[in-house]
Amino acid sequence: MKIYDQPGFPNPSRIRIVLSEKGLDKQVEFVSVDLIGAEHKQAPFLAINPSGKIPVLELDDGTLISESTAITEYLDHLDGHPVLTGRTPREKAVIHMMQNRAEAELMGAVDGYFHYATPGLGPAMQPYVAPEWAGRKEWGERQRARFVRGMTYFDGVLKNTPFVAGDAFSMADITVFASLDFAGAAGISIPDACKSLIAWRERISNLPSVKNRTGRDFLPEDLKRFGL
Repeated sequence: MKIYDQPGFPNPSRIRIVLSEKGLDKQVEFVSVDLIGAEHKQAPFLAINPSGKIPVLELDDGTLISESTAITEYLDHLDGHPVLTGRTPREKAVIHMMQNRAEAELMGAVDGYFHYATPGLGPAMQPYVAPEWAGRKEWGERQRARFVRGMTYFDGVLKNTPFVAGDAFSMADITVFASLDFAGAAGISIPDACKSLIAWRERISNLPSVKNRTGRDFLPEDLKRFGL
């Protein structure tokens, strides 16, 4: 199997956690995609994934699977013992419900803020985030507010349950965790009032599959291009 991604970025991080949780790290060849240089928006990559996003999983038979949720489903079921996407109809339904909420209210919101209200990934990406749109920064700030509301929502969820979708760690937790990491890099902190979310994040960050995943950090050359 191959995975097209780039270390340090939020959606690739989600799949790196899945690989670590399932013990599949060494069964995958990683292919770097230059996000800062907008490689994912060029014709060769668009032939792999028309949506111009990473990660993408390429199977040995040439099948291409994009979208983090779809990739997670595939990897979680490879051994016949899913642990991240649910075993029973009820578990599956609740996990997918919370996954969709995390995707919309956190990951999608912080992505909108980052790309529209900040310099984002830099000049190479600007042609792909509507630079001519006069209202883009205002829209980005609205996405930031949406993200903050999302954090408050998930804090409320986690006051009553140890994990986002119930009693077990799931892909919904992974999406929330990666979203919070993304937000931190974009300058958005968890509000002090969200004590349950803060405690949950600390607990999740110490899980072996999260703490020991590959590709946790940005590549040195990417950090230099970010000016860090």
